Amino acid sequence: MANVLTHHAKVLGSVGTSSLTAWRGCLVVKAVPQPEQPLILYDMEGCPYCRRVREALTVLNLDVEIRPCPKGGRVFRKHAEATGGKQQFPLLVDQNTGAVMYESEAIIEYLFRQYAGCTVPGYYRERVWQPILGSMASVASAMRGLRASAGNQPEQPLHLWSFEGSPFSRLVREKLCELEIPYTLHNLGKEHWTEIGPAAQRIKPGPYTPIPGGKRDAFFKAHGRVQVPYLEDPNTGAGLFESARILAYLQTQYG
Repeated sequence: MANVLTHHAKVLGSVGTSSLTAWRGCLVVKAVPQPEQPLILYDMEGCPYCRRVREALTVLNLDVEIRPCPKGGRVFRKHAEATGGKQQFPLLVDQNTGAVMYESEAIIEYLFRQYAGCTVPGYYRERVWQPILGSMASVASAMRGLRASAGNQPEQPLHLWSFEGSPFSRLVREKLCELEIPYTLHNLGKEHWTEIGPAAQRIKPGPYTPIPGGKRDAFFKAHGRVQVPYLEDPNTGAGLFESARILAYLQTQYG
């Protein structure tokens, strides 16, 4: 019972984080083709500047290889420094163009220009109040996803289907970051306003039908539903829905 209550409290905190960030990173603005080589993001889940980059990746429906770099981390921080010259995050590496970039605003502008061929939409441009609200959003989630905790490394990276504004997905990303587990982040943002709402009770009544040909359509055909978070672990063959189950699995398998 205590574990259930603790999990619900974390979910409420994560809802607060999404609310303070105005629920950015939920709806796809412009779906773009996946690049030939995967993007790599050296990232701290609880960092407000990293969060802004992940919001843009959801907006563009772009997948990315996450290399978690929490404070006190020993797995990817030195590699990030060797790649970019310093331990500063977010750090984006685009193997398709050779770009190696710091600073969230510069990265966001690059992603929209390079992959969408447009300027950053107004809703995702930097505003003077964003650093304050971003820090408050991290506090709402109890600063999870910022500091490393002891764990075991998988032989192969994991796969997580998520979108940035999802409160339940955030809990899983926080744990993955703290354990320094690399993973492919498959962004599965909402592709139409009718998809707004929880998986079991969307705004549009009736059976859920994703937009044909999109990433959600492919996921629906594979799993019979569209719900995040969804974790696949190629090391064990596990495939899990539900944040509480995924967190318990990660703690047992890698914690």
